[in-house]
Amino acid sequence: MSIEKTSETPQDAPAVENPEAAAAAVTAVDPRLLVREQGLTGYLGEFKRKMRAGELGSLPVIVGLIAICAIFQSLNSAFLSAQNLSDITVTMVGTGMISVGIVFVLLLGEIDLSVGSVSGAASALAAVFAVNQGWPEWLAVLVAVAAGAAIGAAHGFFFAVLGAPAFAVTLAGLLFWLGFMLQVLGANGTINLDSDGLIGQLTTYFFSDVAAAYGLAAVVVIVFFGTSYLGNRRREAAGVPSRPLSETALRTGLLAVVAFAAAYMYNQYKGLPLATVIFLAFLVLTDFVLRRTAYGRKVFALGGSVEASRRAGINVTAVRISVFAISGFFAAVGGLFLASKIASANQSAGAGDLLMNAIAAAVIGGTSLFGGRGRTWNALLGVLVIVSIQYGLQLESIAEPVKYMITAGVLLTTVVIDSITRKTQKTAGRA
Repeated sequence: MSIEKTSETPQDAPAVENPEAAAAAVTAVDPRLLVREQGLTGYLGEFKRKMRAGELGSLPVIVGLIAICAIFQSLNSAFLSAQNLSDITVTMVGTGMISVGIVFVLLLGEIDLSVGSVSGAASALAAVFAVNQGWPEWLAVLVAVAAGAAIGAAHGFFFAVLGAPAFAVTLAGLLFWLGFMLQVLGANGTINLDSDGLIGQLTTYFFSDVAAAYGLAAVVVIVFFGTSYLGNRRREAAGVPSRPLSETALRTGLLAVVAFAAAYMYNQYKGLPLATVIFLAFLVLTDFVLRRTAYGRKVFALGGSVEASRRAGINVTAVRISVFAISGFFAAVGGLFLASKIASANQSAGAGDLLMNAIAAAVIGGTSLFGGRGRTWNALLGVLVIVSIQYGLQLESIAEPVKYMITAGVLLTTVVIDSITRKTQKTAGRA
């Protein structure tokens, strides 16, 4: 008995009654293409959708920064002066560097409470080696920064390998490295640095030639446009949705306004600060690492789900240790900038509100406390908010206790916004 085939070949398949509808059902259109085809109306609709879905990005902190500037300028016309703005951007670098390391740790959904003490210990080591031991200052700086990275890696080892909670490990580190710093500084407790030396000039050197500030602004704008344009061309070649040239030009124009306005401001005072240039260079480098490398994707993956990352073949232990090493590295770098600001390493280094401000800067800037969301540029925005508030209150001779309360209020508001945003995204099915 013969058995007939019952399965249909593609040629035997029944004809489609409405081929246009079938093609539309099969071909998925990226919503970003629809938005850009609709022009300004499409972008406004997309903006409203993001707001409803809780995808606020850096919008709250940018609006807050504008409000802070407007309020303090109305109270004191010196707030937006070239000297005050230049001082703000130099002062913020020490805390901002530490906050960059905090961003990496927060992306894992963890915390590092030791960064203040590590920054003080690193500055103490650099001062002892350079001043007391007579080492070349560049060598003392390298050893201090390497020590910071090694300390962070040690914290990461206790956390990632031995399974101790990061909170407890870094809290112990806070106490231990504070004691270590006091021991290194000795009975005197203060080591003065050469204001004309390498560390001293980190915050006192300015590129006085007006071409420096304008040249850097031009380079930033050109590089941004070039990378954006080439990236869009690669996406087009791969058949992936990309930004139209008009949108890239608009973004470049906005960046140019900000960059050249900053250059003009710097040239009205002492010129382009070296500290700001170094800070921006680190921000560009770390942003590239997080967004454009496999390592950065692993960090974000761990912040999303440790178990899923482990099953995907990611070496969870190695990534965790490296992240804490990065945190220690930036704590040491920030400590050197803070020591440069006061031209000394003393017993108060790393103490006070430094730890709070470093963590607050990362969170206020938009890095989530729950892990998996944030950028190192958040550290810049957050520390700008904090230092701007401090300088504004200082101009108004506001008492120190009030400064703490206002900063705490800003931090609490940011955390509440972050929590509400996560709930909104879950409701909208975006998280």
